[in-house]
Amino acid sequence: MENIIGKKEEVSKTITETDVYLFAGVSGDFNPVHVNRVEAEKSIFKKQIAHGILVSSLISNVIGMKLPGPGTIYMEQNLKFKKPVFIGDTVRAVVEVSEIINEEKNVLKLSTIVHNQNEEVVIDGYAVVKAPKKGEI
Repeated sequence: MENIIGKKEEVSKTITETDVYLFAGVSGDFNPVHVNRVEAEKSIFKKQIAHGILVSSLISNVIGMKLPGPGTIYMEQNLKFKKPVFIGDTVRAVVEVSEIINEEKNVLKLSTIVHNQNEEVVIDGYAVVKAPKKGEI
């Protein structure tokens, strides 16, 4: 696990109306600001926004598939929602190894940040994970 501090991976996705409606169906969160165009126009955002947890799920994509990768176990996730994500926005989730908490047990602290297409931070936080035992990450 040496020299993994600062290692990073990312994934990008354009958030579609279909993504929002499918997530609402899976989660049961049918808040009008997400799924009702007319009601969303009356909100402080003036149009529909994506669920924050939908957007943050891209962090899970990076952690589970790229860094540390398959076999990783989530232990903790901290999220701060900084800006709304609108339908049609392209977001980029970036995960970076920031600390080795327990080398023997492969427990890492990861910086987790999501940017929109304007490079504005929309979600900021960190995760604590148990990486699979496969030698160096």
